[in-house]
Order: sequence, then C-alpha cells, then structure tokens
Amino acid sequence: MSGDFPLSGIKVLDLSAYIAGPYGCNLLADMGAEVIKVEPPEGDNLRKYPSTLPDESRAFLGVNRGKQGICLDLKSEQGYEVFIRLAREADVIVHNFRPSVPPRLRIDYDTLRELNPRLVYCSLTGYGQSGPLASRAGYDQVLQARTGICASQGTPEQPQIVYGSVVDYYGAAMLANGVTAALFQRERTGAGQHVCVSLLSSALAMQAARLVVAENEPRDINRDMRSGGITGIHPTREGHLYISANTPHFWRALCQLIGLSELAENERYDTVKKRAAHVDELVPMLREALQAKSAAQWEALFGDQVPCSVVRKVEDVFEDAQVQEQGLVGEHEHPAFGRYKTIANPISFGQAGARRQLRSAPGLGQHSRELMRELGYTEAEIEKAIADKGVLA
Repeated sequence: MSGDFPLSGIKVLDLSAYIAGPYGCNLLADMGAEVIKVEPPEGDNLRKYPSTLPDESRAFLGVNRGKQGICLDLKSEQGYEVFIRLAREADVIVHNFRPSVPPRLRIDYDTLRELNPRLVYCSLTGYGQSGPLASRAGYDQVLQARTGICASQGTPEQPQIVYGSVVDYYGAAMLANGVTAALFQRERTGAGQHVCVSLLSSALAMQAARLVVAENEPRDINRDMRSGGITGIHPTREGHLYISANTPHFWRALCQLIGLSELAENERYDTVKKRAAHVDELVPMLREALQAKSAAQWEALFGDQVPCSVVRKVEDVFEDAQVQEQGLVGEHEHPAFGRYKTIANPISFGQAGARRQLRSAPGLGQHSRELMRELGYTEAEIEKAIADKGVLA
C-alpha cells in the first residue's frame, strides 16, 4: 500500500453489516486504511440479498471493496480471543449493533479501550445510543418514513420511498467523516474516543434545507425545494430529459433554444417563484416544444447553455466518457466468478498521484488463515480454531 494516502497505516475492523457501516468502512479504505471485515459464521446478511450474480450479492460487492475478510464466532472463546488480538492492534472499530449487543459480546467501548486506549470506536445505530427507540433495529426506508422523506417525495394520498438506500449512504459518509475527525483529534491528544452515528441523525441531516421551522409559522407549509415544474424530468420525442433552468441565464437560454423566446421576455415568468405559480401554463408549452427532438438531441443542443441530462440507465455509466476519464470505475477479480467492474475511489488525493487500487470484496472468511498468521498463531492453532468452528475459513 502506498503511504501517500491520508489514512495509510490505519487499521480498521469492520464488524458492520448491510450498507451504511460497510460502505463507511469502504470509504476509509478508499482513503488508504487497511480494513478487515469481521463476519459471524452466517456472514453479513447482505450476502443473501437477491442478485443475478452467481453465489454472491451485487450489493455486498458494491459496498465491501478493499477489505480483507475474517470469519469469527465471537460467542466462542477461540473466536473472541482472535478478535481481541485484532482489537489490540486496531486503530478503528466500526459496528452497527443495537446498543445492548456489544456488552453481551464483550466488545463494548469500555471493555476495548482498557486494552487499547488509542482506539477510535464507532457505533452506527438506527436511532442513537439512548431514548425510547434506542433498542430498535433501524433500516433506511423505515427512517425515511419516520423523518418526512417519504411524505415529501410523494403526495398526501401516496407517499413514496426514495430508492437507492440514500439514508444508508449518507450515514456511511457521516461515519467516515466522524472517524477521520476522531483520528485527527487522536493525533493531537493521543487518546481515542467513542464516535456515535445513527440513521436517524443521517436522515435529518440530509434534509437540512427543509428542516427549518420559524417561530409562530403554521405547521403545514410548503417545504418543497423543487422549483415549480420547469426544473424536472420531461418526455421528448424519444426518451426523457432532466432540465434545470432556475437562474435567469439558463431560463433565457432554454426558451431561446426550444423556440419560445417570448417566454423569456414575459414578466409573468421572470422569476423562479412566478414560474412555479404558473407551472400549469408553462409545462405543457415546454413539453410540446420538446417533442421536436429526442432527449439525446436536446442534450447535445443545450450543451453547456442549459444544465440537462438524458435519463440514462445505471448500466450506461460504465461507458460514460466523463466517468472513464475521471477513473471512477475500476475492475476487480472475484475468487468465485472472475472479473467485475464497480465504482472506484470517489475522492482523488493529489499527493497520492492516483486513486488507490482496491482489492475485491472478500469471500466469507477468505483471509482468516492469513490474518491469524499475522497475529502470531501457529498453523496447528489455526487449524484447531477452524476445526472447532471458532474461526471459519
């Protein structure tokens, strides 16, 4: 591993499952950390999610790049002892257990900081460490429903989930941010600390522009950040096109390029608020004009004069010229089914010279033997632990 990445030399134990915790640790690996995924005998539940890939979940591969994998039964003395050896050497531990679980497994912060005072210990929970819901399991869509996201996306008659696990991924970014900040503070103080992130806090933080309540204002007001119908997805002669035309400059350019220059000169429509108020007049005219060309033709015509994009499928990303030029897709070799492509490091560090080339997501227990050897176990001890099912390989 190159020493030019910000977290080079940092060792992370990832005990988390599903998306938010694992992808948060994936981001730490992108920044140079050595990440070891510690799974129970049954494996991360995400491995079992529906997928057209043979013997593996597409979602698991996507959020577990760049990690080594060890499989431990923490309820057994052998598995627990291996974990403790790992924890003594770790800089960071991440888990997404409910608050009552770590003490039962003897992996809570108070226990581990006695062994490793410099440890940065990160708990990702659904609802936080305390309060009436602290003991509940938290899931992305459940938090979307609870925090107003579903109601904001749909209508009063039919609220809508935002698909793509947006709360999980925002939680992952908050996790990586919190851990790196704690590591920075450790450099100044020499001490680790307990970092707490929740899906609840993530779901609220990602709505900061909406969650502003002024004194004495009514409860039911429009908090919508959308700008009145012009900005949005529209049908064309072939395909759909997303258009953003909020500023005076882009609004004028849009009107001129679709052949409706008179709209740009009309004071009735000369602000975003006015256009939103008259959306029922404007959208039919806009959509009729867009029927003259395909979405791809409009995208080419608008160029940099009107922010827009053809509505493409996710599969198109792999051939996108801008994505390729930026090096945002990388290839990996999987032990079970060979080569595959996925997202590469989304952050570029100039000092490193290039994005870090990460290993494939690990198979269940793929590196158990290798990691135990690094911890000083003999071959006989390793084989006994595997035979006794304290460790799986």
